[in-house]
Amino acid sequence: MRPVSDRFLATLRGSHQAVFEARIVPPGQTGVNPSGTTASILDGDVQIDGTADIRSTLDVTVAGAGMWPTRTSSPLAPYGNEIFVRRGIRYGNGTTEWVSLGYHRIDTAEQDDAPDGPIRVSARDRMAGIVDGRLTAAVPFPASTTRGSAITALVTEIYPWATIEWDDTAERDATIGRQIIAEEDRYAAANEIITSAGKIWYWDHRGVLVVRTPPSTSSPVWEVNHGANGVLVSVDRRITREGAYNAVVASGEGADTAYPARAVVVDLNPASPTYWGGPFGKVPYFYNSPLLTTAARARAAASTTLSRLIGLPYSVDLEAVPNPALEPYDPIRVTFPRRSEMHIIDRMTIPLTVEAAMSASTREQTTVLLGGD
Repeated sequence: MRPVSDRFLATLRGSHQAVFEARIVPPGQTGVNPSGTTASILDGDVQIDGTADIRSTLDVTVAGAGMWPTRTSSPLAPYGNEIFVRRGIRYGNGTTEWVSLGYHRIDTAEQDDAPDGPIRVSARDRMAGIVDGRLTAAVPFPASTTRGSAITALVTEIYPWATIEWDDTAERDATIGRQIIAEEDRYAAANEIITSAGKIWYWDHRGVLVVRTPPSTSSPVWEVNHGANGVLVSVDRRITREGAYNAVVASGEGADTAYPARAVVVDLNPASPTYWGGPFGKVPYFYNSPLLTTAARARAAASTTLSRLIGLPYSVDLEAVPNPALEPYDPIRVTFPRRSEMHIIDRMTIPLTVEAAMSASTREQTTVLLGGD
C-alpha cells in the first residue's frame, strides 16, 4: 500500500472531501510533487493491473479551452510528455493529504467538440516505453553480467534518467550465470532476468522502477466491509478452474552443457482448496528460463510464480469507497454479511471524480505451505 497517514485511512470511512489533480509534465521527473502544467479534470480513472506488462493506464478528460495540441511542443502532444495524477482528501482545517497515482506517458488526445470542447487523453505508465523500444540489434550479455547491470543497460537506453530501485542488493549484484542474447523484445529480455530472480518489477507512484519480491500476504492492509463505518458498495463472486494451478515446475537449460537446474514447488497445505494431491487434482504450471542456473534460483522463481497463481479458483469483483493508497498484490479483508475472507488485489480502477466508486478484482488468499524438490 502506498504510504498514507492513519488519519487518511480513518477519514475514508466517513464523509470527506475528495480532491484530484493532473499535471502535464516533461519526461524524466520523479517524486510525488513534480513541476508541470495543471489541467482541469472533468472525468476519468486510473486502471492498475498487477498481472499486465504495463501496470497502470490513465484515461482522463480535461477542460479543452486552449489545450488542443497545435505544435509538437504543446503540452498534450503525444511526443513524450507525461501526465502525473494524484487523488487526496481535503481535511476540515484546509490541509490536503495527497496520494500519487504515478506518471503516464501521453499516447492519444481526442476532442469531439472542437475547438474548445473537452479533451480525452489516454496514457500509460513508463513501462510502455520499454515495451515499445524494441532492440534494433541483438545485445549479448556474458555470464558474468550482473542482473542489475543488465537491467540498467536495457532500461537506460530508453530512459537515461531512470531511477531503478532493487529491494535486494544481493540479487541485484548476482551474475546471470549463463550467456544470453537479447534479440528484438527488450521488455521480454528484462522480464526474463527479473522473473528468474523471483522478483516482480513495475514503475511505482514516484516514477521509480522498482524490482521487488512480491509483498507479504500474511495480514490485511485494509478492510472492505459493510455496515457502520463500512466502505463496501457491492460485491460479485465467481468460482472457476480456468487459470488455476497448484504447482510450478521451473527449469533452466541453455545452449551449454551444464546440467539443467530444476525445482518443483507445490501447494502442500491440506486445508487449501488447491492442495496438491487433494480433490482439486494436480495441475502444474511450467516455467523455463536459461537464467535458472541453480536449484536455488529455480526454486525462487517457482515460488514467486506460484504465489501469483495460487488461490485463483475463487475471486471477487467489488465496488467500494475509493482508497487510492491500495495497489495490486495488497492483501485486504473483504467482509460482508455472514462471511469474512482474505483476498489479494489483482486489478483495480481508481476514479478521478467524486461520483464513481473504486472497483477491484481479487482472488482469495489461501494459506499455503510451499514445498518441493
